[in-house]
Amino acid sequence: MRTKNTELIHKIEQFIDAFQRDNGVSPTIAEIAEGTGTSHSNAGRYLEYMRDTGIIDYDRNKRRSIVSKGTKALSQMIRVPVLGSVSCGVPKFAEENIEEYVQLPVSLFGSGDFYLLRADGISMVNVGIEEGDLVLVRQQAHANPGQIVVALMEDEATLKRYYPEPEKHRIRLHPENDNLEDIYVDNCIIQGVAVKVLKDVR
Repeated sequence: MRTKNTELIHKIEQFIDAFQRDNGVSPTIAEIAEGTGTSHSNAGRYLEYMRDTGIIDYDRNKRRSIVSKGTKALSQMIRVPVLGSVSCGVPKFAEENIEEYVQLPVSLFGSGDFYLLRADGISMVNVGIEEGDLVLVRQQAHANPGQIVVALMEDEATLKRYYPEPEKHRIRLHPENDNLEDIYVDNCIIQGVAVKVLKDVR
C-alpha cells in the first residue's frame, strides 16, 4: 500500500473528533470528504487504512459507524437537561423549562433517564451538597429508605433523604444539616433519586 499523507490522516481524525463532539453522531464519508477537502473515494481509502492501522473503528456496511479511538468513549454519551433550582417548584421537562442540555459520559455516570438540578440552600451540606452545586438525578417514581430524593410536596419540590414510616402513616424527609429539623408529610411524589453531585473545586 502506498504511503499515506500523515497530515491528511491527522486532519481526518480531528474532523471525526469534532463532528462527534458537536453533533453526538459519527460523520459519513461524504461529510468527512467535504470537511477535509478531499474526494469521496480518497476519504474512503484513508478511512480503510486508518481502520486497518487501529486509528479508528469503522464498518463500511453501516452508516455513521466511523469513530476515532480517541473519542470512542465520547460516543457513549447521554444528553441531560438542566432544569434549574430544586426549590423553584416542580421539575418539568417541557422545552421552555430547560435551561440547557449537557453531555455526560456513560462510563462515569451510567445510562438512564437523568436530569440536573441546581442546589438552592444549605439543607444537605452534611453530604457535600452546597449552594449552587449541580445534582444529577435519576428520573424515577420510587426510592428505597435512606436515598436522597427530589420529593414533591403540594407545589414545592425539595431535595431530602427519604424515610417512609408506614406504621405512623407518614413520610420523614431528613435534611443533612445538624441545624435543621426533619419534615413530616402524609404523602409526597418522588420525582427522582440523586446519584451524583457536580461541583466546582474551591
